[in-house]
This record gives sequence, structure tokens and C-alpha cells, in this order.
Amino acid sequence: MSLNSMLKKSTIPSKEDAIVGRKESIKISSIHPITKEDITRQPNENEEMIVLGMGCFWGAERKLWNTEGVTVTAVGYAGGYTENPTYEETCTGQTGHSEVVKVIFDRTITSLETILKVFWENHDPTQGMRQGNDVGNQYRSVIYSTVPTQQAIIENSVASYQERLINAGLAMITTEREALDTFYYAEEYHQQYLYKNPNGYCGLSGTGVTCPIGLKL
Repeated sequence: MSLNSMLKKSTIPSKEDAIVGRKESIKISSIHPITKEDITRQPNENEEMIVLGMGCFWGAERKLWNTEGVTVTAVGYAGGYTENPTYEETCTGQTGHSEVVKVIFDRTITSLETILKVFWENHDPTQGMRQGNDVGNQYRSVIYSTVPTQQAIIENSVASYQERLINAGLAMITTEREALDTFYYAEEYHQQYLYKNPNGYCGLSGTGVTCPIGLKL
């Protein structure tokens, strides 16, 4: 990859410069092959949804569908400007989107704090527009909240984990935290990719620093 290409992919384009996209959404089968859940559904009364980006979404989704209390996972794109982007468009860095995982979890079994612990401990949130060898704005660390009550919990977890990282001699957290605008589902072959391709690429790797949970706000 040339230096100019790396620089272009390491910044987020403006809305005016982003790829326009299309009105038609990507068609997927909607059924999770492991849980048999409809991955396009909304949370039930006892559930909550959060959208997380930890680099390449293949390994991130597998980590999250194997987390106790998680009922639905799906991969997609969020945080940018392009309407209904394709994977190829997202990989150019010109959509502004991050590769993300939609996570619905059962509040009677787990908590947002526990889901965030999995998030923090399974990637490096200090790397800016990259994750390991995966370089580009689509691999940036992100948390997109879906209800206002999540925001204080998210910021508390950031503060708690930042303290641990500093004590370990690591850098400042660069994780983007915003309210979710629109989640666009990724193509069918990306959904539950590592279940369909057990030997497929997984770049998921944490810092080795554990994240505390259950601290008072």
C-alpha cells in the first residue's frame, strides 16, 4: 500500500466527499445459523442493543456471539455517510463507516458493563484508524449507543479502562463514542463468517489489560 493510500484510508472523509451509495439495502437471509434468531430483529422488552467496532468484524462477531447473555449478533457498517454501503466501498475508506457488530443482549442474564468488558479486553482501543495490521478508518474502535441510559455507563467504562491502560504504560483511548445513527447490514457472506469459515482470518487481539466492571458511576 502506498503512503498516499495509507494516509487517505487513515482519515474520515467529509459528507460531501464520501461515496453516495444507494437507496436499496443489501439483502440477507436474516437467520443466524447458530442461534436461529432473526438477526434483523429489534430488542425484546428484557433486552438491549449496542453496536461495537473492534477492527475486522469477523472475529469480533464470533467473540460476541459466544458471550453469555448475547442473543443476537449481526455484522454491518455504521458511523459514516454512505447510504447502504458495500464491503468494497467501505474498504476504500471513503464511506466513513466502521466495521461493526450489532449486539442484542438479555439484561436478565448479563449487563452492558459486562458486554463492554468483552469489548475492551479483546482489541486495542488506543490505535486510532487501525487495528493491528488492519489499517484504515473502517477498523477504528467505536461504541454506538442505542438508548440514552447507555451513555453514562459507556463513559464510566472508558474512564475505568483508561486508568488501567495508563498504569500498564499504554496510550490514550481513541474509541469513538456516539449515539447510533444508522446500522447497515453487511453482505450475507460476512454474517457469522467464522462459523461458515472456521479457519478464516481473525485479527482479534487485546492489550492484555483487564477491564474492571461494576464500579459506581
